[in-house]
Amino acid sequence: MAFNTGLSGLRAASVDLDVTGNNIANASTVGFKSSKTQFGDLYASGFLSAGTNPIGDGVRVQDVTQSFGQGNISFTDNGLDMAISGDGFFILNNGGEIRYSRAGQFSIDKEGYVTNNQSMRVQGYTADEDGNLSGIRGDLQIETDNLAPRRTTNLDSDLNLDSREAVLESRVTQFGGVSVEDLIANGGDEFIISYADGSPNQQITIPATVSDDGGSSTRDITAREIADQLNGIDGVSSSATTNFVFEDDGGGVSSLEAVLADPDFAFELEIDGQSIFSTSGATTKQGLIDAINSSNASSVSAFLIDSEDGSGNPIEDIRIIDNRGSDLTVSYGTTGSLTGYDKVGNLEVFADRSIQDITTTDPNDPAITSLVASGYDTGELSITNAFNPLDQRTYNHATSTSIYDSLGNSHELTQFFVKNPSPGDGVGVSEWSVYVQIDGESVGGTDVSPYTARFDQDGVLQSIDGDANGEVLIADWIPKDVDGQPNGADGPPADGEDVVTPIPDPPTTSAFVINLSGTTQYGAEFGVNDQQQNGYTTGRLSGLDVSDQGVLFARYTNGQSQSLGQVALASFNNTNGLSPVGDTSWVETFESGQPIIGAPDTGTLGSIKASSVEESNVDLSAELVNLIIAQRNYQANAKTIETSDAVTQTIINLR
Repeated sequence: MAFNTGLSGLRAASVDLDVTGNNIANASTVGFKSSKTQFGDLYASGFLSAGTNPIGDGVRVQDVTQSFGQGNISFTDNGLDMAISGDGFFILNNGGEIRYSRAGQFSIDKEGYVTNNQSMRVQGYTADEDGNLSGIRGDLQIETDNLAPRRTTNLDSDLNLDSREAVLESRVTQFGGVSVEDLIANGGDEFIISYADGSPNQQITIPATVSDDGGSSTRDITAREIADQLNGIDGVSSSATTNFVFEDDGGGVSSLEAVLADPDFAFELEIDGQSIFSTSGATTKQGLIDAINSSNASSVSAFLIDSEDGSGNPIEDIRIIDNRGSDLTVSYGTTGSLTGYDKVGNLEVFADRSIQDITTTDPNDPAITSLVASGYDTGELSITNAFNPLDQRTYNHATSTSIYDSLGNSHELTQFFVKNPSPGDGVGVSEWSVYVQIDGESVGGTDVSPYTARFDQDGVLQSIDGDANGEVLIADWIPKDVDGQPNGADGPPADGEDVVTPIPDPPTTSAFVINLSGTTQYGAEFGVNDQQQNGYTTGRLSGLDVSDQGVLFARYTNGQSQSLGQVALASFNNTNGLSPVGDTSWVETFESGQPIIGAPDTGTLGSIKASSVEESNVDLSAELVNLIIAQRNYQANAKTIETSDAVTQTIINLR
């Protein structure tokens, strides 16, 4: 009997040595859980009976249990590595077999699936193409395709308009686009400015130059020179601009396209004989204008205007504004040129205080008393804002943001805000005009009639164009390329087609909504508190992030991020009932019960730590002590067998 007792002790001590050695061997295995040997004594007894003084038969190994205590969490440089802080297991698909593991060393295989080192696929909740988590569990897969562009259908602008701003009520065009050549031809040589408040009149005189032959006098003066003199008068501002029309060799008006198509075409601007801009690469009107405006000639700007030739045929001229006030020389093609060209420029005069009238007179011809009498449509002096997006003096505030068409092309949308005189008696209500431009072109019909934003006495937006929700629908936008031509993206809805707001998905036109409901009018500086639009251009996958809830976010080069799925975790009522199957993984058994599956950081499930792994929970110091104890037990049981052998040998030696 002593032999059997000692032998059982040897077996138990050997198992203890094996378990301890396995713990020590896996002290650096990620996600490993240490094990412990549990022993039980053995007694011999009969059925329904037991000895009064039973002697034990030795020891047996009752169980080898695992400790699922939390291991230390260490950081890694792999963004897909994950550690579970708390309860739960990763769910792994091993070719159809479901395994559970705490080891979170993951990567992406050639098909885009998230896998562990043994090519088992990580399971979680998949997301649809818009990044919405579906709640359906499956293998997590990272889509590496480009993110398709999304057109802008909504723009939220949260602004504050400064209520202290003055009403821009004195931008009155007296001579809108008057040609200096026509002005002089009609005898105008003097400007007289009279003020409604009785201030002394002001005047300027256009100097006359007598011709060499002693004949009638002529006037050699530029629009810029007249504008400079007018700008020196209190309450008056003016600008000199000129329409430049390309002409063919015969002197007739030629289309800009024909001139630009000439292989010998060249274009040059000079100020006082010094070249400030030249190009030979432009092939369209808009291309030439963009080249001028993007050049280093910061004092010169250009844009298209509509006009007519001598026969009344519609053409498009280029208007060039020279802000330096010097003679401008234009050369183009091989023969075309115009020197001192602002002498035939247009003169625009604005009154910026309470001015009663601006007239021109000629003392030598009393019949010509003003330009109004000469047939010019000057209009009457009236209170108006005379909005001009090119003149910052004609609007109080402006803000710009990027929006996107259906092809993902970026366009610049600018909102201009002009304070209006208060309606009625002005008590408890204020109004602002809102103009909208995209890439420099007015949209929403604001070039004809701006939107009207009305605020109450508390500075809260009441309505915009009668809409109490503070929304305006832009339904006339045609996305264009850099040359001003439609770029192939979806355009505005067809005539008669109803557009509902908010714009439903998927959108089929370029229509979008500007929401100004958060805009206020307080006595504080103008500020853009927030401006959000829901469009974006196409993007390539640039990185992955994992949240504490186990959501996998894809980052794209266009600044967007989108959820691709969420890691699922499983817990068990009896964790110790799981059966280890190697590769730091376990499988479900009858004793463990069925898994309870959910999202991380919900219920009793732990949270996810990204770029981290859970280390083995083996206490190496304790295991080395256990190793000494197991060795001692083994030696002691061997001594029992040795002693029993000696006693038995004594009996055998009896004679």
